[in-house]
This record gives sequence, structure tokens and C-alpha cells, in this order.
Amino acid sequence: MSDAYFAEYPGLRFERRGHGILWMTIDRPGALNATDAPLHRGLSRVWDDIDDDDDTNVVVITGAGEAFSAGGDLEWIESFRGDFGALREVMREAGDVVYRMLRCRKVIISAINGVAVGAGLAVGLMADISLMANEARFTDGHLRLGVAAGDHAVVCWPLLCGLAKAKYYLITSDFVDGQTADRIGLVSKAVPLAELNDEAMKVATKIATGPQEAARWTKRALNLWMQQAAPAFDASLGFEMLGFFGPDAAEGTAALREKRRPDFTKKK
Repeated sequence: MSDAYFAEYPGLRFERRGHGILWMTIDRPGALNATDAPLHRGLSRVWDDIDDDDDTNVVVITGAGEAFSAGGDLEWIESFRGDFGALREVMREAGDVVYRMLRCRKVIISAINGVAVGAGLAVGLMADISLMANEARFTDGHLRLGVAAGDHAVVCWPLLCGLAKAKYYLITSDFVDGQTADRIGLVSKAVPLAELNDEAMKVATKIATGPQEAARWTKRALNLWMQQAAPAFDASLGFEMLGFFGPDAAEGTAALREKRRPDFTKKK
């Protein structure tokens, strides 16, 4: 596949490295790599193209600058809140991020270098191997916005860290740092930020120079565990989208815009 094709993804930057390693960077540093409409669409589609790319054995995804991806772009969120047609497309793309990452034969490694929320976090944790800086932090963040946890969390958090921890962190929206995420099993490994990219390259090189079909079949077999959670995941997507028609999402987005704590206790 031509490298020019990958240039068609706004907000994503690609670099070829040795041994068939494709380094993919979420590249909206002026917005802390927040997800806008073009980036969300790209994150939902790029995995099929990576799967078809004979020159790629392993893909590493990270963020430009100090953030991995700081949630949804506020103007984008406000553009689809309460809009059935727009939410239908957002729901489809959110599902495609998860399902296409699961189907992609190539091993996906995330290097979570800074704050991660929303769709960016979905990519970070749906990766086959997730590496995270000790100093980085993430939160699913949906309840902070006033909607149910959707995107990816229901399909993988209970498998990664257990149902009790998943419920706690998803319902409270508490932030998790790299060391905690490693300790409870939400990520594969946490290392100091200064070592993160080197660690990602070391792991990627080990996999990229190993038996490719064996790695891909192992990924496929292990991902059957997550695919069994598809009904729960689809339900979570529906519940999340339903929330965007309600008053809590209106308050959540208003609070973000006004840079204040949301007040979900107001009478509806």
C-alpha cells in the first residue's frame, strides 16, 4: 500500500521504521491531541488499511507532545449532542474503533505518553500491548460528561482489571496513573516517561522480527474473549448515545466550556 494513502488521515502522522514497524502518532498537539470529527473517523478506519499493508508487521501508536489524546474536542461534541443522525455516525465509528482493532491481524502497541481520555483512551487500551508512562494519567471520562461509559470500556476493562475495579473507576471517573494502571492490570507495563519510546521500539522490534503468523493467530485467539462481550459493548454504545439527548450531557458540556465542575444535582 502506498504511504501516500496514510497521509489521507488528518490528525494522524505515520513513520516507517525498521523491520516493518509503523510508528503512528496522534498529531493535534495544539489541542492536546483531542479527538475531532476527522480524527475520530480516521481512528475508526485506519486499522483496516494497516491490516492490508504488506509492509507493516507491527504498529505503535502514541501522542505528539505532552498528551496521548485529551478526550473529545468540545465543539465536535456539541455538534452532535441531541442530533440523531450525527449520533448514529458517532456510534458507528466508536464501534468500528473497537471491532476493527480486534480484527486487525497486525499486532498493535500503544505508548501512552500523557493524558488519555475518550476515543484516544479506547485506542490506548484496545491495543494488544499497552505501554504507559508512570507519569501519564487517564480516565474513561464519560460520566464526567454526563453519559454512560461507552467507546471501549465495557468490552475490555472487566477482562483487564476485574469487574470490581472496572465499576469503581468507570462510575467515579477517577484518574488512573501509569503505576496504578500497571498494578491493577489495565495496561501491560508502565515505565518512566523518558524510557517509554525506547521500550515501545524494543517490544515492537521483538514482535516484528518474530514469527508473524504465530503472533497474529495468537492475537486472534485471545481476542475471542473480548468478542464474546460484543452484546454488552453494543448495549453500552447505545446507552452512551442515549445520554447525549439528556440534560446531564448538556450540563457536562457546558461545564467543560466554562471550565467549572458540573452540577448534576440540578432539577431536571
